[in-house]
Amino acid sequence: MSIEQTYDLAIEGMSCAACVGRVEKALAKVPGVDRAAVNLATEQARVRLAETLDPADLVAAVEKAGYGAHLIEAGAGPDKQAEADTLRWESIRLAAAILLTLPLVLPMIGMAAGVHWMPPAWVQLVLATPVQFWIGGRFYINAWKALKTRTGTMDQLVAIGTSAAFGLSLYHMATGGSDHLYFEASAAVITLITLGKYLESRAKRGTASAIRALMALRPEEARVKRGDTIETLPVAALMEGDILIVKPGERVPADGRIVEGRSQFDESLLTGESLPVEKQAEDNVIGGSVNGSGLVEIAVTAVGGDSLLARIIERVQGAQASKAPVQRLVDKVSGIFVPIVLAIALVTFLGWLAAGAGSETAILNAVAVLVIACPCALGLATPTAIMAGTGVAAKAGILIKDAEALERAHGIRTVVFDKTGTLTEGRPRVTALLPAEGVADEELLSLAASVQQGSEHPLAKAVLAAAEERGGGIPKAQDFDSLPGRGVMATVEGRAVLIGSPRLMQEKEIATSALEEQAAKREGEGNSVVWVAADGRLLGAIAIGDRLRGSAAEAIRLLGEKDIETALLTGDNRRAAESVASRLGISTVLAEILPDGKADAISGLQEKGGIVAMVGDGVNDAPALAQADVGIAMGSGTDVAMEAASVTLMRPDPLLVLDAISVSRATVAKIWQNLFWAFIYNIIGIPLAALGYLSPLIAGAAMAASSVSVVSNALLLRRWKPRAGSRKD
Repeated sequence: MSIEQTYDLAIEGMSCAACVGRVEKALAKVPGVDRAAVNLATEQARVRLAETLDPADLVAAVEKAGYGAHLIEAGAGPDKQAEADTLRWESIRLAAAILLTLPLVLPMIGMAAGVHWMPPAWVQLVLATPVQFWIGGRFYINAWKALKTRTGTMDQLVAIGTSAAFGLSLYHMATGGSDHLYFEASAAVITLITLGKYLESRAKRGTASAIRALMALRPEEARVKRGDTIETLPVAALMEGDILIVKPGERVPADGRIVEGRSQFDESLLTGESLPVEKQAEDNVIGGSVNGSGLVEIAVTAVGGDSLLARIIERVQGAQASKAPVQRLVDKVSGIFVPIVLAIALVTFLGWLAAGAGSETAILNAVAVLVIACPCALGLATPTAIMAGTGVAAKAGILIKDAEALERAHGIRTVVFDKTGTLTEGRPRVTALLPAEGVADEELLSLAASVQQGSEHPLAKAVLAAAEERGGGIPKAQDFDSLPGRGVMATVEGRAVLIGSPRLMQEKEIATSALEEQAAKREGEGNSVVWVAADGRLLGAIAIGDRLRGSAAEAIRLLGEKDIETALLTGDNRRAAESVASRLGISTVLAEILPDGKADAISGLQEKGGIVAMVGDGVNDAPALAQADVGIAMGSGTDVAMEAASVTLMRPDPLLVLDAISVSRATVAKIWQNLFWAFIYNIIGIPLAALGYLSPLIAGAAMAASSVSVVSNALLLRRWKPRAGSRKD
């Protein structure tokens, strides 16, 4: 039976992009695996299954490829203790390497100042040996594992290069040429690469800061009200319906609904909203938000993986584990990088010999080629930028489903907006009743409200709210039936009642001409008009208005300034849609489109060329969101819309659409910057080393600096600021 299941694995022992390719190939060969993506920056693999299998098979496949692996529990974030232990161990190794290498390197610096003194050969050997075989031992181990699987990695380049310098020194010691030793070169290269790896690890921790910040929002304990007593329980033990007591300044332990009290809640790390949100009884609160000054009681509505925080974390982790399309180029280069470098090193060695240079010079120049070549920078260029970009986006309230969506969004040329709940506040209200001759307002509203009891549409809620405000009775409806894109029908006290669009009235041959002029006037003011009929006779029409969001006009204007076209796509009548579009400055209006026709409308825009984004919030927007090149769902909308979309906005603010495009452009720019520097570094560095312009020591320093610079450049994305970051509708 076909399934869709995903496992995350922590991978140990990867050093460069070539390692990524090896692990991916090993996982892809496991029967039942649909797709495997490995991220060098996070040192994790995400595996999607096409059929059920034992996760132990995945771990075994990775170990067979020469790496360590273990399963990561769903929803688990970075292991802080493991990271701290690894970093501490790395710092110890680095300190030892520096202490052992300095006595070898300092005399070289002294020689540049005219001081000629070197430690005895045996002292150099004693100092260099632990650096070569203890500090650098992992290069030999990983190189051997790669060799057994017939692949090339950075570890092989370092192991061969430093072994050549170390071996040449041993040869000279054995033959009495102690004046020509290169222990300092091999030790310095290993120390510099170890330093680079240490700095790289620290920098990579910064790219995962968004996940750590989200994980820190999870309280460990909660106060639960049980009758007249209050118990303190682990958050993992909470169940739906439990009543939580949350004091001022505390984090809300789980998603819930306020049953008593009122307060302000800081949701900034979850939604990007910088200002606290006022909430009272019956309002929903998000687990992980911070309670303000009030004492509140909250009924739990979602726990564990169903909570909003857990879903946000899963989204961010999924995006950071995915691969951008540009990574395919890097993967192809990485697959042949090490063999090419080995060939260049061999040609360098033979070339210098042929040119009449001694074997010593030929070996040192070949070693410089091996050491300066850096597949690490290539492997880190894209994933570090993706991690940093999705991280800052999440902090701004923009959840990006995968790296492909992040990369694609930078080229958006057209943004199509749904109207209700997207450009408007999604809280429509009845603005006018237009009863037919001989029909009372109360009869019109009561029958309409009765039928709308079975609908979740925002317009239906507006009719129900108006009927409840008037205090009239709402009869119970029977035989409710929804007519997608047209309206609804039901039987109320023996009467067959219809409520919906002019199209529905035309289908049922119900004349609306008597009220069309009044309806047109209301539609021209931006209202939606629904028609009501009973037993084949028109009862009247109801005008329903919805306020535009405060930032909608500004968002449309700013998109236009960036040469991004905007369009309005709605099932509403054309006059109302054109009124809204006119007020906002939208030139293209696609109105009176049925839900199943919205995807076709998006397809039509795509045929004109350019990347098309769709912004919506309702179930009826899901087909269009899925059809669009980039689907953007308002987080205040339905789960169906969010599942269909590739980007979710945690606040219903149209300016976040602009921010989503902005962060995509910033991230893609960083990716190309990183790839440029990674490629140009190797394109320039390898020939210089081959021509003898770089010593192994300088080559090692350059190699270490390349990876650190790529990661550091990606971290500059953390300076990106959202335009909508401090706004509040």
